[in-house]
Amino acid sequence: MFTDLAAPGADVQSLWRSARSARCEAKSCQTGRISTAEAAAQSHTGQDAAVQTEQGKDALQDFQQEVQVDYTGLLSFLQRVEDAVIKELNKNWESRAFDGFEVNWTDQNETVLCLHTLSYPEARDKNLQVTSVSWNATGSVIACSYGRLDDGDWSTEKSYVCTWNLDRRGLNPQHPDLVMDVPSSVMCLAFHPSQPSLIAGGLFSGELVVWDTSRTEDPVIWRTGMTDDTHTDPVYQVHWLPDTKHRHHSRLLSVSTDGKILVWREERDGRLALADGFAVVAQQIPRSTQLKKLAWAEAAMGVTSLSFSPFDPHVFVVGVEGGYSLRCSTAAQTPALPPTGSSIPLRAPVELAFSPHAGPVYSVSCSPFHRNLFLSCGTDGQVHLHSMLQTQPLFALQVSQKYLFCVCWSPVRPLVFAAASGEGEVLLFDLARSTRKPTVSLKQALSHCPVYCLEFNSKQAQLLAAGDAAGTVKVWQLSSDFTEQGPREMNHLEQLASESMD
Repeated sequence: MFTDLAAPGADVQSLWRSARSARCEAKSCQTGRISTAEAAAQSHTGQDAAVQTEQGKDALQDFQQEVQVDYTGLLSFLQRVEDAVIKELNKNWESRAFDGFEVNWTDQNETVLCLHTLSYPEARDKNLQVTSVSWNATGSVIACSYGRLDDGDWSTEKSYVCTWNLDRRGLNPQHPDLVMDVPSSVMCLAFHPSQPSLIAGGLFSGELVVWDTSRTEDPVIWRTGMTDDTHTDPVYQVHWLPDTKHRHHSRLLSVSTDGKILVWREERDGRLALADGFAVVAQQIPRSTQLKKLAWAEAAMGVTSLSFSPFDPHVFVVGVEGGYSLRCSTAAQTPALPPTGSSIPLRAPVELAFSPHAGPVYSVSCSPFHRNLFLSCGTDGQVHLHSMLQTQPLFALQVSQKYLFCVCWSPVRPLVFAAASGEGEVLLFDLARSTRKPTVSLKQALSHCPVYCLEFNSKQAQLLAAGDAAGTVKVWQLSSDFTEQGPREMNHLEQLASESMD
C-alpha cells in the first residue's frame, strides 16, 4: 500500500558570489534561505483495514435488534435429518477405531537418546557391577545397587547403594546425591510403590534391608538379620506387597536360589519378621533330561526372579535355575516337602510348569495389559512369550548368542518390551512391527560388558534405565514410537494371546 521512493537531487545555485561582485562588496555572508518541501515520503496518517475494532453505536444497535427466525422451516429440517443424524451418532458410538488411543501433548522425540551416564567412582575402582536399578514413586529418583553377579564365592566385600535425583538442577553424574555403604553385595533393589524415600534391598548374604533415604545419618530402618528364617543363598529379587490387614503398611517379599519365597512384615524394633512363606519343591516340577541327576533337584528349586500379575494379586510367576517358568499362587495350601527349619510352615505354591529354556531363567515379567501373558528370558539367549493357559510358549525369539539377564514390559505400550543382553546391548522390541527381531538395539558400553538390569519409568514413560557390568547406569530417552499407544494395539495383543502352538 505504501512504498518508499527516492526523490531526485536538487541543484542550488549560489547567489552570494555574483551579488557580491556586482556590488563590489568585500564582506562574506551566507546564501539566502533555501525553501524545501517533502516529496514521495511515507504518510503520517494511518487507517485500520480488516482488523477488529471497537463496535460503533450503529453496529451495536443492529446487533441488539431481534433476529427473525423461521421456526417452522427449522423444525421441518430437523425432522427430516433426525433419523440420519441418530444413525451416524450410533455408528460413532459403536466404533472401536480409536480404542486405546490417547492424545499426547508432550514434545515428540524422533530418536532414542542417552540422557545421562551415571556412575560412582569408588565402586568402579573396586570393579563392582550394577546389579539392579529402580525408580522411586515420583519417577524423578533413580537408585542402583553395586555388587558382583559373576562371583559364586561367598562375598564379604563392601558395596554401595547410590541414588540420583534427575530433576536436581546441579546433577553430577559422577557424584550421587546419596551413597549408602553396605557390608555385603547388594543383589537387588525395589523402591516402595507409594513412599518415595523407602527402598528395599536383598543381599548376597541372604539378608534383607530397608533404607529410608530421607534419613542421611542412619538410613537403615528395618533388616532381617541372620536368623533361622533368613535366606541361606543370595536374594535375587525383592517386591513390595500391600498389607491386607494394615492399610498403611506394606509387606516385603523376597526370592532366593535356596528355593524359598518369603513374606516379611515390619516390627517396631527395626526388625523384619517372617509373616508367610513358600518353598519351591522339586516334586512339583517335571524332571529335565538336560540336567545332571545329582544337580536336578537343587537347580529346579533355585528361584532367580519373580513377577506378580497386575490383574490377580494371588497369581505370580517365578523363574528357576532349572530353566522353568512356574505359575504360582499365594492361596496355595499344600505344605512344602520336606519340612524346613523355618518358624512358619512353608507352602508349595506351584500350579503349572511351562516349557523350559535351555538354561537357567534369569528374568520374568507379567504383562501390565493382559492377564494371561508374560515374558521370560535366560542363559540360552531366548525370549519366550507365554500364555498362562498353556505350557508351550506362544513364540520364542533367539535374540542373543550370549545370556539375557533381564526382560521387562513397557508400562505404556502393550506391544513393547525391553531386554538386557550379555553382549552389552539394550534391545527394544515392538511386536506391532516385528515378532522376530528387535526394533532398536542400543549399545550400552563399548567394551561389550553385559547389561544386567533395566527398568522403565512408570511416571515418565520416555525414560528407561539400564545398569551394566562396568558399573555404569545409563538413562535412555525413548522415541515417541515406543511411548505412544496406537489404535487397535490391544486387539493385536489379544490376537497374540489367543494363538496356540500346534
